[in-house]
Amino acid sequence: MKTEVPIQRKIRRSKRQRKLAKRRVKKRAKKRVKEEGVSPLVEKYWLQRYDLFSKYDEGVKLDEEGWFSVTPEEIAVRHAERSGGGVVVDCFTGVGGNSIQFAKMCYHVVAIDIDPQKVEMALSNAKVYGVEDYVDFIVGDFIQLAPSLKADAVFLSPPWGGPSYKATKNFTLDLLKPKDGYSLFQIAQTITPNIIMFLPRNVDLLQVEELSWLSSPPLCVEIEKNYVNSYLKGITAYFGDAAFGKMELS
Repeated sequence: MKTEVPIQRKIRRSKRQRKLAKRRVKKRAKKRVKEEGVSPLVEKYWLQRYDLFSKYDEGVKLDEEGWFSVTPEEIAVRHAERSGGGVVVDCFTGVGGNSIQFAKMCYHVVAIDIDPQKVEMALSNAKVYGVEDYVDFIVGDFIQLAPSLKADAVFLSPPWGGPSYKATKNFTLDLLKPKDGYSLFQIAQTITPNIIMFLPRNVDLLQVEELSWLSSPPLCVEIEKNYVNSYLKGITAYFGDAAFGKMELS
């Protein structure tokens, strides 16, 4: 005679199996973290590596700062879609997350970083994605180079000060590096009014809106919340023709 397993027991067993499966996954991840020599500071970011670079296993390179400063790929794609089809200046390229996505959409990209090692890694990562021919990588100070640059759009994602930015309840623009956000925005305006800024999720939104008034007449501004896997990762502000999809690729 066939005995039926009570539904409640089946549910308990299913939950137990899921818990065991999660433990096995975590155990394997911990083992690989140890094998790759990942530091405790970046371990949580390493576990999200495929959100940062979908081709991570194909030879993507990051330094410690790169792990917590690179734009997640899904958001970088969004930025690229909103930037039109011309020349883009990536002012603080880091390990190249945004530059790669701009280049994948056949832009010409000028990617700048003051750290030669980061530029070397960004170039290597661009080769992984097969877009190195669309990017001019420059080792230099964006602030000093800005007067000589021309572009259709500028992408600004200045350093946020490391993971500690999360401890600040209201992240003000003066906390950005290497200069405050107002100064960096004004420098970017000397290149083009079409500016995209990627900022911390806890940024002071009133200050971000104030940036639009640094132009005469004031620039259009659009503020967008960026999520990955339902988690808020940052805020993007679009200015000039970058706002409201005026430059968006169809």
